[in-house]
Order: sequence, then structure tokens, then C-alpha cells
Amino acid sequence: MTDILLEVCVDDAAGLADAVNGGAGRIELCSALALGGLTPSFGLMQEAARAARPVMAMIRPRAGGFLWSAEDIRQMKADIAAARSAGLAGVVLGASRPDGRLDEWVLESLLQEAQGMDTTLHRCFDLTPDRAQALETAIALGFRRVLTSGGARSATDGAATLHTLMQQAAGRITVMPGAGITHETLPALAHLPLREIHASCSMALPEAAQIAAKGFGPPERRVTGEGSVRALVAALAKL
Repeated sequence: MTDILLEVCVDDAAGLADAVNGGAGRIELCSALALGGLTPSFGLMQEAARAARPVMAMIRPRAGGFLWSAEDIRQMKADIAAARSAGLAGVVLGASRPDGRLDEWVLESLLQEAQGMDTTLHRCFDLTPDRAQALETAIALGFRRVLTSGGARSATDGAATLHTLMQQAAGRITVMPGAGITHETLPALAHLPLREIHASCSMALPEAAQIAAKGFGPPERRVTGEGSVRALVAALAKL
């Protein structure tokens, strides 16, 4: 396997620089990675637009599940417009029904706002009760790729399902493994027909005690590491 694209998710300007310098092929831009990634600020979008890499903005207005209110949807549409205005390549979207199935109506509405931009269906896909059906829905809606761990806690644990999904996709959509992928865990995915992978390439750092004590943040935060990005890029080159 050659030319496997590495997408790295980052949530600040320092992480953006580390991902680019480490050799990431694409950036997923978020805020609050510790919460699974929320919509980045417009200022961070503008900063990322200067990077010599395609940048995908996470469109997720709050932490928690993916059932969106009318107010959430209006906000998400405005955030998609902001990503377009900033000059970003695309957006990362997701919406669920109460039973975990993809909410086709909401997704179609959001995709109309993102028309002409690159689009990724995020890991709300992993909550769906029937991933084969969800994949067909994503294809019909026109998503370019789906980010998934195969429904497992990590991509390595979900490798068998990922393989099945890739076979089903048959080139109609890119199935991009993500969750827990590092240069150390990558060999467990080497048998898959990989085109793209997603990773945070981050490490946990303890936060200053007074920051956590005053409620400004959790006891630790995750920080993208240039060395981790480089190590994963090198491991991909050896596949």
C-alpha cells in the first residue's frame, strides 16, 4: 500500500503547526478534543486556512449526542457558512435519530449548506444499529468519506467490521478508520485496503492544578505532537 493519506485532528494553532510540520496530509479542525471535538472558532478557521493542507472543520455545536434541535441546526448551518467564508476545504458532519439511525433529513439539509465543499460523515456512524444500511445512506446523501472505528472503541478492535465496510463501499465512498490509531497500533490494520486514516497523534499533559481547581479545564489536556505525527507518517510509508 502506498500514498495513504493521514488526517490529523487538532484543536489549537500549536497543534495545527505540529500536524503540518509532522507531515499530515489533511487537517480536521476542532475545538475541545477532550470532548470528542466541537466546532472551532472562526479565528482558528482563518488561521488554519493559511496552512498548506486541506482543512476540514468539525461542525458540532455542543458535546453529547447527535440529536439536533432546530436551533442547533441553524447554528450548524451558520458554522458551515463560516468555514466556507474562511476558505476551508470542507466540513465534518453528523446527525442521529433517537434510535441511533442517521437522520437523513437533517444531514441532507446540512449538506445543502455545504454544497461544493468536501464532506465527511463523523463517528455518529458508529452509533447506528445497522452500519451496512448507514453506509448506503451516506453514499446516497453524497458524503465523500465516513470516519469510523467499525463500531468498536478503537479501529483495531473494529478491524473486521472495517474490512467488511470497505468491501461494501467498493470505491463509492472512502471508509476512513479512526480511533486509537498510532504508529504502534497501525500494523493491526495493515491488511485493510487503506486509502485514508484519521488520528489525533496527541498525548495527555497534566493541567496546572489551579486551572482545574477553578473550573477552567479538566485535570489533563491532550496536545498534538509533531513527533507522533512523524512516527505515524513513517509507519504508513512502510506499509
